[in-house]
Amino acid sequence: MSAAVKHDDGLKRCPWPKQDPVYVAYHEKLILDGFQAGLSWITILRKRDNFRNAFDGFDPEKIARYPKRKVESLMKDAGIVRNRQKIEGAVLSARAYLDIMEHGAGFSDFLWDFLDGKPKQNFFRSTKLVPAETEISRKMSKELVARGFKFVGPTIVYAFMQAVGMVNDHLVKCYCHPDHAAK
Repeated sequence: MSAAVKHDDGLKRCPWPKQDPVYVAYHEKLILDGFQAGLSWITILRKRDNFRNAFDGFDPEKIARYPKRKVESLMKDAGIVRNRQKIEGAVLSARAYLDIMEHGAGFSDFLWDFLDGKPKQNFFRSTKLVPAETEISRKMSKELVARGFKFVGPTIVYAFMQAVGMVNDHLVKCYCHPDHAAK
C-alpha cells in the first residue's frame, strides 16, 4: 500500500499510519525518535506517556543532570525501552542541546539553518518515492553527533524533520499536504 488512503473520518492520509489513532496523532521529538532505533514506531508511540513521566516531561535541564542512580532507576522501568545506551544517550543529548542553547542562536535556529529557514516541500505520489534520509539529514546528523548528541543517525534525523514540519513528505493526495505546504 503506497497511495493515500481514505480513513473512517473521510479524510485521505498517507498510508503509513493505517487506522491506528496513536500513529495518526504522531508528533514525536528527536530524543524519543532515538529510542525508536531498531524498534517499531508503534512500540515507542504506545509508550510515549511512560517516557514523558520517566524523563520528567523531556525537560533537558533535568535530564542533563541525571545522576547514575536515575539511569539505574530508568533501567528498571518496564514502561519505557530499557536500553542503557539509549538512556545514557538521552542524558548526553540533553547536555548537547543545552550547550547549543547557551552558546549559539538556539536549537531551532541551529536546525533551521540546514534548510535556510524554510520547510522543504516534496510532492510525492507514492510512499515508495519518500526517502529514508537525505543529504540534509546526513549533514544535520553529522553536526549533531559532533556536538555530542546520540542516536541521531540520518534516518532518525529525517523522521524528526518530517514529524516537526521541516520537510513535507505527505503524499500530494493526503489531506495534510496542502496545509503543510502553505506554512
